[in-house]
Amino acid sequence: MKKIPMKTPLVEMDGDEMTRIIWQQIKDILLDPFVDLKTEYFDLGLEHRNATDDQITVDAAKRTRELGVAVKCATITPNAQRMDEYDLKEMWKSPNGTIRAILDGTVFRAPIMVNNISPFVSSWEKPITIARHAYGDVYKNFEILIEKPCKAELLVTTEDGKTTKQLIHDFEGSGVLMGMHNTDQSIASFARACFEYALDLKQDLWFATKDTISKIYDHRFKDVFAEIYEKEYAGQFEEAGIEYFYTLIDDAVARIMRSEGGMLWACKNYDGDVMSDMIASACGSLAMMTSVLVSPDGVYEYEAAHGTVTRHYYRYLKGEKTSTNPMATIFAWTGALRKRGELDQISELCQFADQVEKAALDSIEEGIVTGDLKNLVTNDDVRVVNTEEFLKEIAARLA
Repeated sequence: MKKIPMKTPLVEMDGDEMTRIIWQQIKDILLDPFVDLKTEYFDLGLEHRNATDDQITVDAAKRTRELGVAVKCATITPNAQRMDEYDLKEMWKSPNGTIRAILDGTVFRAPIMVNNISPFVSSWEKPITIARHAYGDVYKNFEILIEKPCKAELLVTTEDGKTTKQLIHDFEGSGVLMGMHNTDQSIASFARACFEYALDLKQDLWFATKDTISKIYDHRFKDVFAEIYEKEYAGQFEEAGIEYFYTLIDDAVARIMRSEGGMLWACKNYDGDVMSDMIASACGSLAMMTSVLVSPDGVYEYEAAHGTVTRHYYRYLKGEKTSTNPMATIFAWTGALRKRGELDQISELCQFADQVEKAALDSIEEGIVTGDLKNLVTNDDVRVVNTEEFLKEIAARLA
């Protein structure tokens, strides 16, 4: 079989644990037999990040900015346990956070819906897309462990030497302290990305924060969105027949649970992280979600939205076959290949991405599933397969 050619390489970012194993299986079984795959490879496995003092993550993000399209495997963000397990030099920051900051992008996530899995929320008939701000807040915070009584203050010093100081708390004993920030530039990029994406989807855009409590920080997000909408997008939204509105995050959750779906829901960084997992789980599985980071200058980074599936990895190391769901990682690859095909005007590559996704969905809808979906599909006859068998089933449909 003649392989589909590629012109420009993708940036390929490898990852950790079970998703790293699945990454290679997808390439071997689904991609390499059909596509003359061209990638520039960056190993973002935790050992290599540690060996390079995390410079590999920065290099991968910068190269993504140059090539325009990347695909990323799930990676470990280390905690204290991982420090000992991997003998790390330091507790490296989230590679996703580093990449998102360099690209100044917004993360868009949507569930992969199939006909034989009904959402747990019975009113949902259409996929809900989460737009997650991908810079700052708790993902770029600084923390201090308070060990004895002290006075904690917020101090800002401007270029001319003037200072503004505000008391945070008088500690009478031990505790914890955290500082976080955001920038108008990043918030504006987030807003424009959401408005543009809503117009592409032709879907209503909801934006939610908690400005009644965070009267300056969250209110700034609300104001920037409102200003940009009125100046740049109000007419386009009216012409497209879609709506933009702001509401409180708790009100948005209540409305979402009663809705039929089919909207773009914009959230701040942490809210988007949590709510995208809620949407994915309510539609079946964390492995059934697409995720793409889009920068203001048109750079795309596709990724699996879930973790590295550590529990399955330990079983894999014992020689066991695991039934790990590869759908999110498959759709990361197909998303990146489709976008590369669009940018390079290679229609065969776009068609191949569509065919892989259809073959994967057809497999599930016919009752061939990984273990996480066994009790969710409505088929009378269900066959649970391991990851490799599932990938081979898709490949057979392609062939």
